[in-house]
Amino acid sequence: MNILVIGGGGREHTIAWKLLQSPKVKKVYCAPGNGGTAQIAQNVPIGVFDFAALAQFVKDEGIDLTVVGPEDPLLEGIVDFFEERNLPIFGPNGKAAMIEGSKSFAKKLMMRYNIPTSAYESFLDYESAVAYVREQGAPIVVKADGLAAGKGVVVAETLEEAEEALRQIMEENVFGEAGTRVVVEECMRGEELSLLSFVDGATVKPMITSQDHKRIFNDDRGPNTGGMGTYAPVPQMSDELVEQIVETIVKPMAEGMAKDGIPFKGILYTGLMITEQGPKVVEFNARFGDPETQVILPLLETDLLDIFVATIKGELDAVDVKWKKGSAVCVVMAAPGYPGEYPKGQVIQGLERTGADVTVFHAGTKATDGGIVTSGGRVLGVTATGEDLAKAREAAYQTVQAISFEGAQYRTDIAAKAMRHQQSK
Repeated sequence: MNILVIGGGGREHTIAWKLLQSPKVKKVYCAPGNGGTAQIAQNVPIGVFDFAALAQFVKDEGIDLTVVGPEDPLLEGIVDFFEERNLPIFGPNGKAAMIEGSKSFAKKLMMRYNIPTSAYESFLDYESAVAYVREQGAPIVVKADGLAAGKGVVVAETLEEAEEALRQIMEENVFGEAGTRVVVEECMRGEELSLLSFVDGATVKPMITSQDHKRIFNDDRGPNTGGMGTYAPVPQMSDELVEQIVETIVKPMAEGMAKDGIPFKGILYTGLMITEQGPKVVEFNARFGDPETQVILPLLETDLLDIFVATIKGELDAVDVKWKKGSAVCVVMAAPGYPGEYPKGQVIQGLERTGADVTVFHAGTKATDGGIVTSGGRVLGVTATGEDLAKAREAAYQTVQAISFEGAQYRTDIAAKAMRHQQSK
């Protein structure tokens, strides 16, 4: 089969890399791809929103399956566009993708299906939002309702921080239309956890657990980013807890959406907080997480193509999704200044210095005559697997230290807390 992967980040590099391990895959194209995908697949200079050009490319090249990586084209209806033309595509349609595209939409669904989450209110005007925040007090969480590349969430420890977040989102429009509406939530305390699931509208097949590190600096300090590193599976989360999450959160959401006429087909990402009252939903996403994909797919034993095809056909219940033993750790190397303004075009050195169990997934890179250069905020996801977290973590950081570009920044504490937990067991 010939496959087209839409997107140009670390997630898409990982999906292409995993699909190429299938004996059924003949060739993978990436649109637009990056410097890493250029080394394993064929990049195609078509933007993720140029649906007509993408569909025409699929027809011209005899593409058998299109896989959508990022959330934006999903929300814009790329799946609907392809399905109307009888072109096989993996991902939820525009209506189902709203579970990520609007936090208030997702909250309403959770309330309707009795899915545990934080108390909230949504607002269209600044004054009402400020009045509510003052009434509730801090700490409190302020979220832009729409897509903001993982940066539209502020956990405000003081009223001043909350009001400043509201001002920036609603009055200064730092996130554009995504901040037209804001959602203000109670601040949940506990440990965060991500559980991604393959969903074909009826059947739910959970993946292994993973844990992202959102803040830019060690010890979860500094502003939120798209994710500075992750690991899987999460040793402090029991199989019983995962089963509880699937039965009380993921399945009710999938079943409720199907009953409401908006069946979800694709990757349902459940962001959770494990509170004293049990697991509660922080957010839902409509696609693979980034950088969660970089640690989940290396541990997947089942052919990813088989899962994608079964999901599209509604036959996921017939697939036995198996996982390898061991752990995976991904350390993100980011450009200086990220998540604010950052330079581009810096040459990356040392990419060839990887160990046997290490893969460098490219995110913000570009292939040039002078070598691979930086082209984004999150530049690389250095991912290692090992028999336990300690070995995977050591291998990942050894490679990180062998790679360099000017001003590179990365956290040095990815998976450190979890590793201590695993060693104490």
